[in-house]
Formats: sequence, structure tokens, C-alpha cells
Amino acid sequence: MKQLLSLLIVVILFGCGENMKIETVEKAEDAITEVAHPWADKASYQSAPEVLKNWVDARAGTGEPVHWVADGAVYEYPSGKKLFGMIGFDSSTIIWPDEADGKVTHLTRKTFAYTDPETGEVLTEYNGQPVTPIAYPYQMITYRLENDRIYGDVEQGVGERVQVIKSEDGIPYRKMGSSYIYNAQVYLDFPLPGGRQYQAWENYDFFIHPEGSVDEPHQMAWERYGALPPWAGMPDKKAVIQLHSWRVESHDEFPEKLLTWAKKDKPKWLNPPKDIAEVRALQKGEAGAGWGR
Repeated sequence: MKQLLSLLIVVILFGCGENMKIETVEKAEDAITEVAHPWADKASYQSAPEVLKNWVDARAGTGEPVHWVADGAVYEYPSGKKLFGMIGFDSSTIIWPDEADGKVTHLTRKTFAYTDPETGEVLTEYNGQPVTPIAYPYQMITYRLENDRIYGDVEQGVGERVQVIKSEDGIPYRKMGSSYIYNAQVYLDFPLPGGRQYQAWENYDFFIHPEGSVDEPHQMAWERYGALPPWAGMPDKKAVIQLHSWRVESHDEFPEKLLTWAKKDKPKWLNPPKDIAEVRALQKGEAGAGWGR
């Protein structure tokens, strides 16, 4: 009898063990299915080098829209006096084409508001002049990897002012430990209506860490040197903008003040353009602040 009971216990234990193993394997397979890259079946994604995949996934996400939120300040140059604060964000999505050699297309729109340097409140007026936020209804960026650098050509503007800013020098990168650093410098010099010339320098440093290694695996520092907007009333002054930025996956993760402003004044910017057709429609619209003005 004791032998029979022992045999039954062994059968039960081993039977449960096999069931548990099967269940564990099934759960693991389900988990793998859940995290499968939505573009994994596209020839362009399959043929892309790992460094390009890493950049695109971090910058524009893998399917659902992602957002890079930012805050910082505007400083008078060369005195270093803080003139304004600044908050803003961009909303992005990505398109990996079917063709292996097709263009990887990043659709985004971005907006930034100037804030009071002391209180942090969004400015709507300064010295009697209305303050206009920076607001790009779209930017369409196409990426490629050449000579071990990532090139991103930016298409923006409306009407006769639609332009493509070609990436001449590319985005160099380096790997430090398990993290990537991507550096993008932009030198801007093009004519504006009325005979003026738009000139500025912008620098983007992206720090991309493995998921789960830090609380904020997608980080960016941005600097800009150039003229102040006309409403600032300092046409002969130059300024430096310095921002810190990080990626969030949903509106719920926005800083409260930024989300409140966006919902009230820039709700359209809370989502990226849905497709290239929307971009083409926007190109037929009217120019807004941010198109180099």
C-alpha cells in the first residue's frame, strides 16, 4: 500500500511538473510574440544594420506614436543672462518600407513654448508684443546609413517654401559600453521672405541606453545658437537655447504643465502625422511660426 501511495505521489508530482513546464513555455512564446517588432517582416527592416535599427527605434518608436518632451532655457549671448524658459515636445512615428532599399521615413511634428524665466508660466505676451510658440505642423525625415554614418534628410515647409534640408555630414555615433551616443549637428543658412537670411547652428546629442538599464533609456541634450524671435525686440542680439529631453510613450507621462498647455493650445501636436498623404496635404496649407521665421 505504501509503495502504491509513493508511486501515485511520484506520478502526480512529475505530471504537474510537465504541465508547469508546458505552461511556462507557452507563456514565454506568448511573451515573445507580444514583443515582436511590428516591422520585422519588412525587407527594409530585415536588411538594416543594427545601428540604424537602434537609432530609428529609439528616435521614432516601433509602431505606436512616441513623444520626446523637453525643458530648458534661452540665454543671451555672450552675457549668459537667462531671458526665457522653454518647454516643448515632438510626436513621432515611423514607416519601414517593403523594399529592402526603400527609404525609412520618420513623420513628426514639434512645438515649443517660451516661458517666464522666473515663474515658468507660458508667455503669450512680452513687452506688449504677442509671443508666438515655435510650431512645425510636420517634418518628414528619411534615413539611410552610408559610410558608417546615419543620414537624415529633412523635408519641411509649405507652398513655395517647401524645402529639403539635405544631410551633408551625417550623424556620427559611438558605442560606450552597452549604450549608443548619436550626434547630429545642423548648420542652417537659407533666405527668408523680405531679403533676410536665416542662420543658426543646432546640436543634438542622443544617449540611447538598453531598455531596463536606467529609468529613462532615451535621453537627449540640444543646443541652438542663432537670432532671437522678432517679438523679443532684440534684432541685433544672438542667443543660445539649451534643452534636456527624454522620450515618453503616452500623454500620461508628460509633465503636467506641458500637457495642460498642449491640450489647450496645441492639441494637434499631441499626435504625429498619420501618413505621407497627410504631409502632402499640409504642404499645401499656410505657413506658421517655426518655418524659419
